[in-house]
Amino acid sequence: MGKLAYVFPGQGSQAIGMLSDLAEVSLVAETFAAASQALGYDLWALIQSGPEEQLNQTEFTQPALLTASVALWRVAMDQGAKAPEIVAGHSLGEYSALVAAGVIAFEDAVKLVQQRGQFMQTAVPIGQGGMAAVLGVADDQVVEICASSSTDVDIVQAVNFNSPGQVVIAGSNAALAKAIEALKAAGAKRAMPLSVSAPFHSEMMKPAAQNMASALASVNFNAPNISIIQNVHAQIETDPDAIRSNLVLQMHSAVLWTKTVQNLVAEGVDQVVECGPGKVLAGLNKRIDKSISSYSINNADTMKSTVAEV
Repeated sequence: MGKLAYVFPGQGSQAIGMLSDLAEVSLVAETFAAASQALGYDLWALIQSGPEEQLNQTEFTQPALLTASVALWRVAMDQGAKAPEIVAGHSLGEYSALVAAGVIAFEDAVKLVQQRGQFMQTAVPIGQGGMAAVLGVADDQVVEICASSSTDVDIVQAVNFNSPGQVVIAGSNAALAKAIEALKAAGAKRAMPLSVSAPFHSEMMKPAAQNMASALASVNFNAPNISIIQNVHAQIETDPDAIRSNLVLQMHSAVLWTKTVQNLVAEGVDQVVECGPGKVLAGLNKRIDKSISSYSINNADTMKSTVAEV
């Protein structure tokens, strides 16, 4: 029998009305109440009623997704789901994984990701940088084209290796536009700008990383009670200080999701549960390794079916 992993999604999985069918579950209500108290506003009201424009602002998106993911995790464990041997999260989702693994307290995580969103948004003025999704070009070729499209002043980098042939790039507008044209010329099936407000995970996020380092320094980190694979190197990390340092590096480093899933399989994982709104990671995971049995926990129905099956 293989191992079980839980993975947690990042930005882009949020939606107005998420978890609405679990509103009466006490653990969900308690989790959102704790988050609202830590943040100073009613988070449940925001995700149920919007406005959507506010939910999609990164300083609100990040606490919303973290809280939704942790609430779903808590309910699954409470309802008798098998605990995983390994956890991981995509970008923001790494914080949900750290809460699940007992590394950081939930209330600390909620405050941290709110600050993370604020730091990310203010690091680069709106309109000066962005991101684009690239399909159908080999990872190493994307890296090469980004390098040749960059100058000392304008940079563009591969920042999310999501699955083979699916990479996200980020950088200044000028370099991003140049790279998009070069990628199309190289045969990309798609190279299109994403509707995000900053070049996340690029070197342009270094000012945000410096601020994040200060925020993380004030929070207690414990040794994980479940193995956790981190984004920056796609390896299991056990040392609390190293985990903290990797969260700083994560701000301006690529998310190595393809390698993360490959390393889950190398560790003996054959079942992966995506725990959080949406099912983006379940789709990516199947493209990375078809041997994986994928499940999602994102509402009352999938909670019931996944707890019964896994």
